[in-house]
Amino acid sequence: MRKPIILILLIAALPAMMQAQELNARVSINASRVSSQTDKKIFQTLQAAINNLLNNRKWTGETFQTNEKINCNFLLNIAEAQPGNIYKATLTVQAARPVFNTTYETPLINFLDDNVTFKYVEFQPFEFNENRISGGSDPLAANLSAVFGYYVYMILGLDFNSFAPRGGAPYFQKAQNVVNNAPENRDIQGWKAFDGLRNRYWLVENLVNNRYNAIHDAVYSYYRLGMDHLYENENEGRTAILNTLGMLNSLNNDISNTMIIPFFLQGKSAELVRVFKKANPDEKQKARDILIKIDIANANTYKQELK
Repeated sequence: MRKPIILILLIAALPAMMQAQELNARVSINASRVSSQTDKKIFQTLQAAINNLLNNRKWTGETFQTNEKINCNFLLNIAEAQPGNIYKATLTVQAARPVFNTTYETPLINFLDDNVTFKYVEFQPFEFNENRISGGSDPLAANLSAVFGYYVYMILGLDFNSFAPRGGAPYFQKAQNVVNNAPENRDIQGWKAFDGLRNRYWLVENLVNNRYNAIHDAVYSYYRLGMDHLYENENEGRTAILNTLGMLNSLNNDISNTMIIPFFLQGKSAELVRVFKKANPDEKQKARDILIKIDIANANTYKQELK
């Protein structure tokens, strides 16, 4: 008698199984710098709440199979606890994308956001509502979920871009909506143009501004035409990645000091060295010259490794 019941339950659950959530996210909170006077259990509760939001909320209308979930890591580093349950922190965001026909994952994002201020009272609901991003009368309580929602949309946008030309546009628009409706408070930073040159405002601005359209072509070229072809045709994949560097170089020449180019290259230096170390001398030299120019932070690495 149990078989029909089980079958009915499986059929009823099938739509939910087919609508698997998009992220395989791991959230960690480091509170080692917080005074011992603060009950550290609150951070365990918060960590569980953030994990639940990221992994159990449906962020798109697309169907993701379990093996298609995007692997990502978030490290919230609590720098300071202030009166009134207010905390200052930094957030490291990392996400990766599998390379076709391999077990290797190539980085999508490796970014440090050093301006995250929020209010959290243990067991308070931790939710993200696209229609109430600002948090109304308590913006500090809404800021952390707004920050996480923003980076989820950035991850989705880059992932979709990497599989289809400009496929991530809807998610960059959602990230911009978060910026436009972000919580406002004198202690909250990162959402405004005047908050600095490398923040959440400028990152999404670079991704929705038509002046920077080449970055979307570069993302698709790097991942789908480049990395995904390295296994079957290494020379073809390497050529596509070299073409990607050319796109980034042209964009850098046209509009200098953008945020999006160092953001795109962050975490890729070791990968790029491996790609071009086996290239012919001409390709290696071209890659080296461009990388020294557009990825100044790792210029010495390229000079030494791509001789």
